[in-house]
Amino acid sequence: MKKYTPVFMIFVFVVIIVGVFLSLGKVQNMVVIKKGNLEKIPLDIEVGKYQDSFCGMVINDLGYVSEVIAPDGKTWFFHDHGDFVEWLEDKSFKDSAVIWVMSRDTHKWIDAKKAFYSVNEITPMGYGFGAYEHKKDGFIDFDEMRLRTLRGENMTNPKIRKKLLEQ
Repeated sequence: MKKYTPVFMIFVFVVIIVGVFLSLGKVQNMVVIKKGNLEKIPLDIEVGKYQDSFCGMVINDLGYVSEVIAPDGKTWFFHDHGDFVEWLEDKSFKDSAVIWVMSRDTHKWIDAKKAFYSVNEITPMGYGFGAYEHKKDGFIDFDEMRLRTLRGENMTNPKIRKKLLEQ
């Protein structure tokens, strides 16, 4: 009996691990993309049920969310504005996409290309860009935010981060 005890313990351990993974798989029904948004309007995001299309993390806060809508109505969701910039860069529809961002000042969806962006906020993925409907000193426009994201000139870069936080 003693020689079967280690084998039995390993078997029980494996059964427990498999059970945990199977139960997690049934509970997690994350939304990464929605089809059919032909009106190209911002869709409601339910916290904890949507997943960032670039990094794969769960969207747990709506403070820095954005949505990218392709011409065919497919909608992708992001929890940091830097994520949608990085993700969209190699897409064939990047110039014709409709992009919505949640504004930090009015708490409503606004056109990302008309928004103004702060550069030194603490955001989910660390890019530092908060979207605003109304411009303030030090804010940048969409094209500048996009360029800084692609160049790595944002809060993810330790040298830039230090410089921005000192201002």
